[in-house]
Amino acid sequence: MPTINISLKDLNNLVGKKISEKDLPDLLAYAKAELSGIEGDDVSVQFNDTNLPYLWCVEGLAILFKGVLGKEKGIPDIKIEKGDYKIIADRSVRSVRPFISAFVAKGGKIDEFFLKQVIQLQEKFCENFGRRREKVAIGVYPSRKISFPVYYKAVPPKSVRFVPLEFTKEMTLAEILEEHPKGKEFAWILENTKKYPLLSDSNKEILSFPPIINSHTMGKLDLEDNELFFEATGTDAEGVNLAANIFAHVLSMRGFSIHSVKISYVGKNVITPDICVEKHKLDTDKVSSLLGIELKDSEIKKLLEMARFNFKSGNVEIPCFRNDIMHSVDVIEDIGIMYGFGNVEPLPLTAYTIGGTFDLQKKVDKLRDIAVGLEYQEILSPILTSREVLVERMNLKRALDLVEIDNPMSAGFSVLRSWLLPGLMDVLMHNKHVDFPQKIFEQGLVSVRRNDTITDEERIAGISSHVGVSFTKARQAVDAILKACDVVAVYQDMEHSSFISGRVAQVVINDKPVGFVGEIHPAVLTSWGLDMPAAGFELNLSELFKIIK
Repeated sequence: MPTINISLKDLNNLVGKKISEKDLPDLLAYAKAELSGIEGDDVSVQFNDTNLPYLWCVEGLAILFKGVLGKEKGIPDIKIEKGDYKIIADRSVRSVRPFISAFVAKGGKIDEFFLKQVIQLQEKFCENFGRRREKVAIGVYPSRKISFPVYYKAVPPKSVRFVPLEFTKEMTLAEILEEHPKGKEFAWILENTKKYPLLSDSNKEILSFPPIINSHTMGKLDLEDNELFFEATGTDAEGVNLAANIFAHVLSMRGFSIHSVKISYVGKNVITPDICVEKHKLDTDKVSSLLGIELKDSEIKKLLEMARFNFKSGNVEIPCFRNDIMHSVDVIEDIGIMYGFGNVEPLPLTAYTIGGTFDLQKKVDKLRDIAVGLEYQEILSPILTSREVLVERMNLKRALDLVEIDNPMSAGFSVLRSWLLPGLMDVLMHNKHVDFPQKIFEQGLVSVRRNDTITDEERIAGISSHVGVSFTKARQAVDAILKACDVVAVYQDMEHSSFISGRVAQVVINDKPVGFVGEIHPAVLTSWGLDMPAAGFELNLSELFKIIK
């Protein structure tokens, strides 16, 4: 979980009220955070939630605390001046890193303390929300050096040279990935691309090589700079816009005026930052039923404004730096936090029972232990994923009838997983730098749509990746798992486009299919950027235990 270091004096100045060491833990609870340590003016804050990146800085905490303490209410005011700045996004970045958001900030004061705070937020945002810069990466530059328009394009790795930040010699993009510390650390993001992203200005000066490193000439901030150019690039449009919105609020609180930038994509123009609010209809009766407390509309309005929302005519307006609100229940949770869950009076118990583990779970846990004994390492992957992961990357010839999410926040989390093996492939892709052999497994729920019925199934899947993988070894793992259930499987030929033809079989027990096992097809390995062969299996435990019973 993210941990940040702030100055208590700075926090007090931003809030406009003296907050004592004694009061700080209670205030941090509103931010789903806790006091990790305090030494004089230096405060360490640890967050217990990764869904609120706007709070990972002293300015974000000040926004929230002003609402809690009654210094301000509702959505914070921010004015975006219309800027005469433009970024031209070339068609070439579409397949590499397609999205960019930006603004120019003027008139603030830059000192060492300010730079440390900006860098801290930049690093925490990119590391956590930005998934180690893969989803979102951020760059900040002295805008006085930049001649607009700025060009965002993808170029061959050896086609340009520039001096990377804190280096003294010019290097190609390929050399930066091989020699520069940041290049080595983040080269994995660009492993499967033939061209690399590049930002340059109208004088052909290189600004940066996103998401890796800024130019030393154009991208190093000095204390005399009072005009900044901010940009965020990434694979997720909402993610880069969120980054711009958060940093715009941060810099605005530090006395900067924010000026918009026009992003010229092929076929459309976008003005950033986009600070438009979203609206959610709120059923006030549902607030009372979910929280178990009776609240008047006026009380709900007050609590929402404390949480920095607006509430008008039954509609909740969501600030542009909150992307975690997907449903009215999320809003109701914030109402509960502002009310104080400790202030909810507990009801007496009406039923007295003893908890226990379901028999099914006991059986499942036994099989997990067997997999660990077979030297497989257990992983946990998100239940939400994408059609690309489940279908396209797995070389499936027909589209699965997937369970889709209404209003997904990201295309990467838009459907419920229907099988486990794609999640294991994703883990292998992100761990190519780890020594082989690699043997991993996962046990968990999948959601399968059959006509108008959606069924949740317990499954277990494993994959092994190394030079000596084979169908036989994968089948032996399945045999060992089934032996623990006192059953013997029959393996029948089948065709499955995720596996090599002739090296895949259906696992059948009592004439009923319960899974499959085989060697992964080269096309699947290529789609995941994997060079090492792999073999895997997946068993439907729900069906298996029905048969055994």
